[in-house]
Amino acid sequence: MNIKPIIEFRDFSFQYFTQSEPTLRGITLQIFPGEKVLIAGPSGSGKSTLGHCINGLIPFYYKGESRGTLTVNGVETKQQNIFRLSKVVGTVLQDTDCQFVGLTAGEDIAFSMENDRVALPEMKERVLKAAQMLDMDRWLTLSPFELSGGQKQRTALAGVMVDDVDVLLFDEPLANLDPATGKQAIEIIHDICRDRTKTVIIIEHRLEDVLHREVDRVILIDDGQIAADMDAHSLVASDVLKTHGIREPLYVTALKYAGVRVTPASRAGYMQTLRLSAAEKQQVVDWHNAVQPPPPPPEKPPVLRVEHVDFSYDAGKQVLSDVSFVIREGEMLSLVGRNGAGKSTIAKLMCGFERPDRGRILCGGEDIAKKSIKEIAEQIGYVMQNPNQMISQTLIRDEVALGLKLRGTDKDETEDRVQNALSICGLRPFRKWPVASLSYGQKKRVTIAAILALDPKIIILDEPTAGQDYRHYSEIMDFLRAINERGITVLMITHDMHLMQEYTPRVIALSDGQVIADRSAAAILTDADVIGQANLKETSLYALAQLAGIPDGTAFVQRFIDEERRRGL
Repeated sequence: MNIKPIIEFRDFSFQYFTQSEPTLRGITLQIFPGEKVLIAGPSGSGKSTLGHCINGLIPFYYKGESRGTLTVNGVETKQQNIFRLSKVVGTVLQDTDCQFVGLTAGEDIAFSMENDRVALPEMKERVLKAAQMLDMDRWLTLSPFELSGGQKQRTALAGVMVDDVDVLLFDEPLANLDPATGKQAIEIIHDICRDRTKTVIIIEHRLEDVLHREVDRVILIDDGQIAADMDAHSLVASDVLKTHGIREPLYVTALKYAGVRVTPASRAGYMQTLRLSAAEKQQVVDWHNAVQPPPPPPEKPPVLRVEHVDFSYDAGKQVLSDVSFVIREGEMLSLVGRNGAGKSTIAKLMCGFERPDRGRILCGGEDIAKKSIKEIAEQIGYVMQNPNQMISQTLIRDEVALGLKLRGTDKDETEDRVQNALSICGLRPFRKWPVASLSYGQKKRVTIAAILALDPKIIILDEPTAGQDYRHYSEIMDFLRAINERGITVLMITHDMHLMQEYTPRVIALSDGQVIADRSAAAILTDADVIGQANLKETSLYALAQLAGIPDGTAFVQRFIDEERRRGL
């Protein structure tokens, strides 16, 4: 019996009207009913455009010229409209906040049925059924914006499932979630695919996180073409990921460092299916024991102290409670914890945007309570997650000079400091360019240059790698490491566990407004209690250590981190 594909591209190409070259070129691809497919690729590869073609945003919203054919459920998309396609393909967007239209979670789930004029009793029955399926029935009366990240994902998913669509398309579902919630989202998607014969398509560049659960195929897109279409075991055993700038799972990298030959027979596509012979386990043990850890660097003097700080936005609702820690000169460290733990609040207090209810914050030995926001900004710079929220000038040079201009800095000194900041950030050749012509990563550098021009002692960055593929992530982090090596202290607020492991020797973890751990990244990511409280996720390196019979998983994780740093990765 021949099964017909539910989605089929035949020699399909697409070019946006605003671009001079096609974004997709010669795509031939079949996806069958009930399949679970991961579409991966670097930023700008065309993977999101492929998704837009499947759900009808192309050509009905994003205009352009297409060639070849694309059929969904046996009908060519050109012969349909976006409404008809939405009854076959349900899409859960990367930013779930952009998808909400109802005042409550229940209203949001019911939205499509209201458009279809479904009778109220049936509507309520279908909303409750979809909500129960996703364990959301207790939260139907809450505003979508009162929900956690995982609950928002469930609400958006229920909103497309009430129509009983055949295809569920997830566009970067992990982008705005902390590690534990992201893991939960992948498990929810897996359960839906297993229990209901849905076709599931996940568009995501965070390969290891999606491979927490099995997929049928991984389709790798690069430069608008299909670079690979294979199962996960064959993919991680090949050189395809490295060639196309996608980060392979950390445990696979560790196996290669240990000299273990990873083949499709190793079943290394998922940590839980990995097979190692006794000899291969011994190779991992020998690699772990081969090199002694480097001695700890000498302790430097404090640059900032947070002492017994309490804070609340509203009376009676405590956000921070007795928070204390010390940051030393030239450190590079992470501040982690679940959404609402108090990370951003601490950053606001450090920058003087808010003032503690109790306790104090000392910078350079002085209490910042005695200083204005402007004076604090000369010592502590803050870089927001989205560079577009910080940029106000048209030209790059003007943006970098703005802070100095507002402070009345001498013209010659301003010029010197701007040129120096632009050089450090690799932007000097573009100083006369308009900011709008830059990539997202380059804009991020402009905002950092604007802070560097003020010559701060500390830079605080909120989610510096959010939404970045491995290549852009590496560029941003290597750049931040270079800044740190110049003596500037760098504090990063992040959910990114790779960032924690590879770039920040020290991690401060928060939960419910309190510091629950202040240790090395390796120690944090192998401590089950801290992982649970801070909504993190156990690193796959720890699981590999257990599989190889290494009793000290923390030391093994640290061994991997030291090796990455030694190789300059």
